[in-house]
Amino acid sequence: MSGLAQRTGVKRIITALVALLVIAATAAAWMYRGHKSGTTLRLYGNVDIREVQLAFRQPGRIASMEFDEGDTVSRGARLATLDAQPYADALAAADAAVRVAQAELTKLRRGLRPQEIDQAEQAYHQATATARDAERNFLRQQSLLATGASSQRTVDAARTLRDQTAAAAKSAAAALSQAREGFRHEDITAAEARVAAAQATRAQAATALADTELVAPSTGSVIARIREPGSMVASQTPVYSLSLDQPVYVRAYVGEPHLGRIAPGMHVQVRTDSSAHSYRGRIGFISPRAEFTPKTVETPDLRTDLVYRLRIVIEDADLALRQGMPVTVDIDAGAAPPRSR
Repeated sequence: MSGLAQRTGVKRIITALVALLVIAATAAAWMYRGHKSGTTLRLYGNVDIREVQLAFRQPGRIASMEFDEGDTVSRGARLATLDAQPYADALAAADAAVRVAQAELTKLRRGLRPQEIDQAEQAYHQATATARDAERNFLRQQSLLATGASSQRTVDAARTLRDQTAAAAKSAAAALSQAREGFRHEDITAAEARVAAAQATRAQAATALADTELVAPSTGSVIARIREPGSMVASQTPVYSLSLDQPVYVRAYVGEPHLGRIAPGMHVQVRTDSSAHSYRGRIGFISPRAEFTPKTVETPDLRTDLVYRLRIVIEDADLALRQGMPVTVDIDAGAAPPRSR
């Protein structure tokens, strides 16, 4: 009987120890769950993907559309083109205008050709000789007037011819001086301005020609193909709607009582209802303005209804995150968030 009593006592002790272990494990799990529920802040939100409405900067007729809805495009890919012939013609005309203006400027900078200067010299010598001859004839007629061999009318005509030829000689001398000095600085400056204006017009034509190609600003997916080849479009008329792969945001809201537990830069975990995969993110923005706010807040109960918008940046986003998808956001709010002054 003593051996049976000893075995019964040992069994009771073991049973008591197992019961204590179970109680201890349950208490630990309860304490851990309570700790987690106290430090983890759970929010709910929606995926917010950036979209771009792509349009030509120039009007025209669409020549080609390279992608369809759902296609993935890379940054710099050519999405569509306009009929470029009118813009190519405008660029050719602008090129010709630049060459004309440049040639006029070069002409002014170089001055007259040697042959033209030689012509001016010969004209000056001819005018000078004519003036000297007219001066001698006037003096002769004036001396003959005293002897009666010439009339006053003849003397007056000789004087007029002398004055005219003298003026012509002065004009020829001025023309020769101008030919030797070249064109005025003001004329060259005006020609330089005409060249600059022609070059600016040419640059505008080149930009317009380049704008006949529509390229993707970033990697993304085509959401909508709005126009088709052959359509006439005005400038800024959307032809594609593009969903950007990066960045991907989550728009969530936090209640005013929990606002002090979070701060920009804190890391979060984001999950969707369609997958068990967890995404990494961080709080990038907390709105300084409350939303769904009553016009006047007078009681503590009403103040707890205030919410503030968060923007969470997803750091490892993939194509499984789609616009408007509901998500769950878990924030470890146990550590005191940093405060900025």
